[in-house]
Amino acid sequence: MISVAEALEHLFALARPLGSETVPLLQAHGRVLAEDVAATRDQPPFDGSAMDGYAVTEVAPGLRLRVIGEAAAGHGFDQTVKHGEAVRIFTGAPVPRGAKAVVIQEDVTREGDWITIGDSPEDNTHIRPAGGDFRVGDRVRAGRVIGPNDIALMAAMNVAEVPVARRPVVALISTGDELVMPGETPGPDQIIASNTMGLHALMRDLGAEPRLLPIARDNEASLRTAFELTKGADLIVTIGGASVGDHDVVARLAPQLGFDQSFYKVAMRPGKPLMAGNFGEAMMIGLPGNPVSAMVCGHVFVAPVVRAMLGLPAAAAPRKNAPLAEALPANGPREHYMRARFEGPGLVAFGSQDSSLLSILGQADALIVRPPKDGPRAAGETVEYLPIR
Repeated sequence: MISVAEALEHLFALARPLGSETVPLLQAHGRVLAEDVAATRDQPPFDGSAMDGYAVTEVAPGLRLRVIGEAAAGHGFDQTVKHGEAVRIFTGAPVPRGAKAVVIQEDVTREGDWITIGDSPEDNTHIRPAGGDFRVGDRVRAGRVIGPNDIALMAAMNVAEVPVARRPVVALISTGDELVMPGETPGPDQIIASNTMGLHALMRDLGAEPRLLPIARDNEASLRTAFELTKGADLIVTIGGASVGDHDVVARLAPQLGFDQSFYKVAMRPGKPLMAGNFGEAMMIGLPGNPVSAMVCGHVFVAPVVRAMLGLPAAAAPRKNAPLAEALPANGPREHYMRARFEGPGLVAFGSQDSSLLSILGQADALIVRPPKDGPRAAGETVEYLPIR
């Protein structure tokens, strides 16, 4: 068995970059920016008014000026403002040539075509300088997940198409004679396939393209058919059959079908019977079949691999720290990912950590990470945890 950290190192060595593609700006949200994008114009492209008021050459209490025109957003005033003159101006309009400041309308009294500046005008030009936000060539740097704010910025930069990392295609295969799909009627010895459903959702959240394949039954012919359907996938994730029992067909038959194993078994709980390697051009991860084990391994291993494939840093799932609301006993020899919930600012581990109990996983906010042979922890002590909500 290898440690979780060693398993991640092996996984990152297997994960290959997928290249990039160009998509319209409105389709770039949630994608990973693959290359820097640069502004093609200054923002604002001109000195602009920050307020409604009057553009003037000077500001002084009691100064009387003649209004010679108007400037609005999208409709500038194309003459030069001279001493003794003013231009009615609105927020967002270009400041006319010659004007040095905008006097807000609250500081002005107007009579016909004449204005008089009040006794205490604001000491502010109310002019937004050209290029004050960004200039031609300023960049949005690659290696980030594009959010709404990035979309707005790139739109202002006049970027209409965005280079993004190609989404990894993830083929998901549940294995076992005991499984039927949700909505079907299970036989007396069968259960519903749940792991691929949860992992499918996780992959979508990460920005991958999950592909749900038919359930592979516990025989060579069915498994061969399932693997034939993975053509074109970048990552194959099998669930179940990775252990050493007589009916664990993945571990037994995958090498005969072309699986080149990198490692098998990780010193963690839940999720020990995990394996990974290459299957032809694709990377493959074999997850344990217990529902909680599969989902925990999805968070701990599959999610970081997908992020690495997307061009994000090859790093373990980010952990946080929080105090314990209740004490914990000593941990055993394997790294333990304990389902827990927040009670106020503190974490409480669920009493049962059985790897078949999805109901507890559904209530959990976090996975408390217990190092191997970690001693007893008292209430109030700080522990590391993996957020799972």
